[in-house]
Amino acid sequence: MTQNDAANGTFDLFIIGGGINGCGIARDAAGRGLRVGLAEMDDLASATSSASTKLFHGGLRYLEYFEVRLVREALVEREVLLRAMPHISWPMRFVLPYHEDMRFDGDSPASRLLGWTMPWTRGQRPSWMIRSGLFMYDHLGGRKILPGTTAVDLTTDPVGAPLNEKFRKAYEYSDCWVEDSRLVVLNARDAEARGAQIMTRTKVTGARRERDSWAITLTDTETGATREVHAAMLVNAGGPWVKQVIEGVLDIDTRENVRLVRGSHIVTRKLFDHDKCYFFQGSDGRIVFAIPYETDFTLIGTTDKEHADPESKPVCTDEERDYLIALASSYFKEPIKQEDVVWSYSGVRPLYDDGAKSATAATRDYVLRVNTDGGAPLLNVFGGKITTYRKLAEAAMEKIAAHVPGGTGKWTANAPLPGGDFPVDGVEALIADLSAAFPFLDATTARRLVRAYGTESRQILGEAATVEDLGTDFGHGLSEREVAWLMDKEFARTADDVLWRRSKLGLRFSDDEAAALARWMSARRETAAAD
Repeated sequence: MTQNDAANGTFDLFIIGGGINGCGIARDAAGRGLRVGLAEMDDLASATSSASTKLFHGGLRYLEYFEVRLVREALVEREVLLRAMPHISWPMRFVLPYHEDMRFDGDSPASRLLGWTMPWTRGQRPSWMIRSGLFMYDHLGGRKILPGTTAVDLTTDPVGAPLNEKFRKAYEYSDCWVEDSRLVVLNARDAEARGAQIMTRTKVTGARRERDSWAITLTDTETGATREVHAAMLVNAGGPWVKQVIEGVLDIDTRENVRLVRGSHIVTRKLFDHDKCYFFQGSDGRIVFAIPYETDFTLIGTTDKEHADPESKPVCTDEERDYLIALASSYFKEPIKQEDVVWSYSGVRPLYDDGAKSATAATRDYVLRVNTDGGAPLLNVFGGKITTYRKLAEAAMEKIAAHVPGGTGKWTANAPLPGGDFPVDGVEALIADLSAAFPFLDATTARRLVRAYGTESRQILGEAATVEDLGTDFGHGLSEREVAWLMDKEFARTADDVLWRRSKLGLRFSDDEAAALARWMSARRETAAAD
């Protein structure tokens, strides 16, 4: 198939959904030489993929559910992904305070096994079991970059200072931070650079099999205009809407089911001064992270609540907010108050329904199902987690290759994402170089640009010699030059796209500043449409 075929609306592969799974598959497939189209009904990462806890992690607690393969795959992936995106992902140390009252989730296999073999523990997490779990965590993934677990004396170490004095010891281990929505955008950008067509604000409103291909109806969600494209294979990466797509859009019966689980987070004023994360274990067996966030804040999450309908916008309920406040306050010396919460967000995890009794116990593994009933193949993507998105894409390509020949082999493991072509430990040097080349940048803006765009920061700033050369200053270091880049290169169309998904400057912008940005972007879109 030629590039003209794709331009005329004929694809090897068409993907429904612009979250991390959809964009990851699009990037992998385009890099193998397939003609790829992707439709996202809203902005990229507008749902689950921008509402995570923002961690690349193996999932320490999944060991209690004996999901060793999933944990090992995720642990290996952490360092693969760090090398590919050192601007938007970085190592982080996690502090796990220990006390004797810590409890298992009662539904976990480890809890049931321990209760049967050692009934005197009464559901407690013994210290020896935590140490054993951390030993496995250190060694399952073959670490090369990340340091291993250490013991911490909270009575002397600075990480103990913010904590209640009853916590006297802790364990410290490694995982990684990631800017989740930027990860999605960079995958989409790289897919587009390799030939994929990425269509945002475009909804798949119908699809039918025509013998050996799909006829797919696309509707522009802003104008209502419709058109039809064709593809040899269809991929349903609809996330929370995966079953709705199967039954409602494709009119296919399925026995597969998805379990929607709402995860809510709160963002508070800055609660501690160091750069490490806390891993808190509640009396109910759940765990919650307290993470340094955007320099001046602390991110606390997450919850696990059943969510009935993907069309119902997830929000952090008062009950969930109070739960997170209470659990974190039981660890900190200074209790958190409601007025300390500056923002909250919630996302729906589309977990594969494995029949688990609770949302917490439901598997985080992904399941890929190919349907060929009646002709052209369909791949449905269930579940998954952000850490294993690249491996999910490779597994999807194995299934796709059986139906769509002509692609090349695996390639993404050693390929940096846009702006990520520098060493894992090279961020500070990159910031220093950018500040030297553009001395008019304040230190906060220089750091933010490198953390968002990596080596592409210089392209955004271009030949600017003064801050005035960057055009309108929308506030907090966001310039006209940067917003134009986001609109032209990163699919941004609205102020929310810029302030809450391409960045988190929404935490700092006033309503008036956000409105001014929205007006400028609207005028620029109108000018572009007129041209």
